[in-house]
Formats: sequence, C-alpha cells, structure tokens
Amino acid sequence: MRIDKFLFFTRLTKTRSLAQKIVEQGHVRMDGQAVTRAHADVRPGAVITLPLHGAVHVIEVAALPARRGPAPEARTHYRELTAPQPIDVASSPF
Repeated sequence: MRIDKFLFFTRLTKTRSLAQKIVEQGHVRMDGQAVTRAHADVRPGAVITLPLHGAVHVIEVAALPARRGPAPEARTHYRELTAPQPIDVASSPF
C-alpha cells in the first residue's frame, strides 16, 4: 500500500493530498530512511516517524487498511511506539 494512502486511511492526515505533501517534502521516515515518494510501499511491521499537529509521532504499522473507516477502526491498523514529542518551533524546519 502507498504511504500516502496509509496515512489517509488511518486518519493520521485529513486529506490524501496533505499526506502526499508531507511525504514529498521529506518530513517522513520509514524504518529510519527518509521517504520522499508518496508511492513508497508500506508493509506491516514498518516503523514510520512523521510530524503531525505540532508533535513528532512514531508509529508501527500493525495491518494495512482496506478503506478509510471510522476512527476507532483506523486506530487498529497502527500503534504508537512513543508518546508524541512536541516540536521545538524555534529550531524546526516544519
């Protein structure tokens, strides 16, 4: 599954175009490697690091969703590995 679709289907981003923008700007890492292509493949077990809502989130992909369902269903497809870390606005390039 494409990383932009995964972020959109799991409701981590509000729109798929926003997910594409975040990925293409180089703000997302998957398994420690920078991802700059929105069509990069996501697989279960992958660790994704991304900035959302003023914090850095580290999640592990548990399963690939088939659709963009309700929020409780979307949360079953990933798990937070750490508590979201606030982004220091003064030194952040975001």
